[in-house]
Amino acid sequence: MAKVTFIEDRCKGCKLCTTVCPKKIVIMRTDKLNQKGFHPAGVDEMDKCIGCAFCATICPDCVIEVEK
Repeated sequence: MAKVTFIEDRCKGCKLCTTVCPKKIVIMRTDKLNQKGFHPAGVDEMDKCIGCAFCATICPDCVIEVEK
């Protein structure tokens, strides 16, 4: 199973990662704000992650790390 980690305080909420996830499990966490005042991205259902790393590749701020 893959594991996705987000450095939430570096996320600027651009939502690019949510557009490339083939499983549609990367979401914007509307329940919290980071230090910059943005809603950070996160994974809704980690067990559905296939470890493709599309989210990490498209992130302009290197916020996402994917481990298999």
